[in-house]
Amino acid sequence: MKKLPWSRSAFAAAAIVTAALVLLSSGCKRSDSGGGSKEGSAAPRGHISVTVYDRGTIPASEGTIENNKMTRWINEAGPVDVTFVAVPRTQSEQKLNTLFASGKAPDLILEYAPQIKYTLIDQKLLRPIDSMINQYSMHYKELLDLFPALRKAGAGSDGNLYQFGRINETVPQRGLFIRSDWLRKLNLEMPQTTNDLYLLAKAFTEQDPDGNGKKDTYGIAMSYNSGAALDEMFGVTYPDYVVRGGELVHGWDNIEAVTAFKKALYSEGLVDPGYLNDKNGARAKNDFLNGKVGIYMEQFNVPITFYTDFYVPLKRNVPEAELAISPYVATPVGRFNPVFVNPIQMTGVVNAETKDPEAVIQYIDFASSESFMKTMYYGFEGVHSQTVGDQCPQLIDLDKWKTEFNYASGDFAMLASPILSGACYFGKEKLSDKEPLQKHVKEMFELNSAFVDFSLDTAGPTHPEHMPQLPADLQTILSDMSKHTGAGEGDVWIKSILTPGYTPAQAKADALALWNNAGGKQVDDWYHSFYANKRDSIVLTKDIYDIFREQQASQQK
Repeated sequence: MKKLPWSRSAFAAAAIVTAALVLLSSGCKRSDSGGGSKEGSAAPRGHISVTVYDRGTIPASEGTIENNKMTRWINEAGPVDVTFVAVPRTQSEQKLNTLFASGKAPDLILEYAPQIKYTLIDQKLLRPIDSMINQYSMHYKELLDLFPALRKAGAGSDGNLYQFGRINETVPQRGLFIRSDWLRKLNLEMPQTTNDLYLLAKAFTEQDPDGNGKKDTYGIAMSYNSGAALDEMFGVTYPDYVVRGGELVHGWDNIEAVTAFKKALYSEGLVDPGYLNDKNGARAKNDFLNGKVGIYMEQFNVPITFYTDFYVPLKRNVPEAELAISPYVATPVGRFNPVFVNPIQMTGVVNAETKDPEAVIQYIDFASSESFMKTMYYGFEGVHSQTVGDQCPQLIDLDKWKTEFNYASGDFAMLASPILSGACYFGKEKLSDKEPLQKHVKEMFELNSAFVDFSLDTAGPTHPEHMPQLPADLQTILSDMSKHTGAGEGDVWIKSILTPGYTPAQAKADALALWNNAGGKQVDDWYHSFYANKRDSIVLTKDIYDIFREQQASQQK
């Protein structure tokens, strides 16, 4: 992108716009004229259905993901009645395909994965939203005017606007955590290379770091977020393209290298041998929390969640446990920064068959307002948090907030733009310097950002969600072949990890043959041409770095 609307003056303007519209959605009623919302109309409330990710994390005391304190508040405080439809987080594509095939797809679909949304756009199952916004919206229309990048990122290949989005705080998405107490016990140092990381994992597995006289620890986790982080460390993420010599090429060498690393870890028993069956990382998390994993990679863009869901239970189960955070280490194919949280993130699309587009827009305006975001981030005023004057809200009861909000508030808030409302919504603001463990998490969070080396690339030429939309036939090839040749999930690479004697080099040759036989070279050529001729039309890593620098500077003012 040649120019992004990102500056301190833009932040200030955004804050003014957002503040002026805080009560917009909850105070407006449906319009009889169809020309936008107006006060005082007696028209009946609209009703829509909206997806919400089901991560299987809701406490039994809170009900279901479709019916809980948050969903009831949304229906009571919002301008429309909402029925939530659960979509399993790790199987969203399958669930959405089933819903559309049965004619039961919700009105509003909240989804991160671009390949899922692009396919639905190509199948004419989603509705262009320009006319809906122009006719009914006030708040989201203002956001589009203030941040034109939202419009650019949300457009389909036909030029129509299909996706709603938000403006995020951008920080490294994941962190590489190491048991520092085990390092001291075994007289080892923080790793600098993947060979160091391998030797560390070997020591953590074989040298009884917990001192119980048993060989019952794993050096490193390799499922879910940990596996994704290893791929990123070697420079690959969906859809597996890397910048080399100024050109965009398929990252076969990178995938081969990370496969070789994973194979060494697996074949020597340094990881859970059943890691592949740990689809959502629950088993690796349980091992980590019970002091049985020495190197663990996890989401770290919401530090309060890491504190409540990881560090607190780890310290409860293993009081002597201590953590340190490490930069991504150098690999045989280079060193890379972690993937960042997407700063301009498209999260919502509309079913082409929706019967009430006005109600959809009313919900969009409400769900992207500051009042909505404050509730999702801090819970109910006077119950979970307290706001004094113009200070940031302070959590009153962290355990109550964690139980009643933390399990899914981010998924309900997929349309909220935290960066537009100032420092109160930056990730570290919920952490207190007065509580030692929270202070340590805050320090690790800040250090993880300080590790960023702007001379390095991230995995891929941009955030995966900003990769350009392929033509439908090429997207089909990519989607179909990802199951066989894609980094992390491709069965060819998995076979190499699990099978003695089946080398990563052989796997690479087999993957290339499958890819080329399926027409994959056409995909390679399309991406190569796009990067050579049109790359400035999308958000690139350099743009994300600029946004990251600006946001970091705004927090230091």
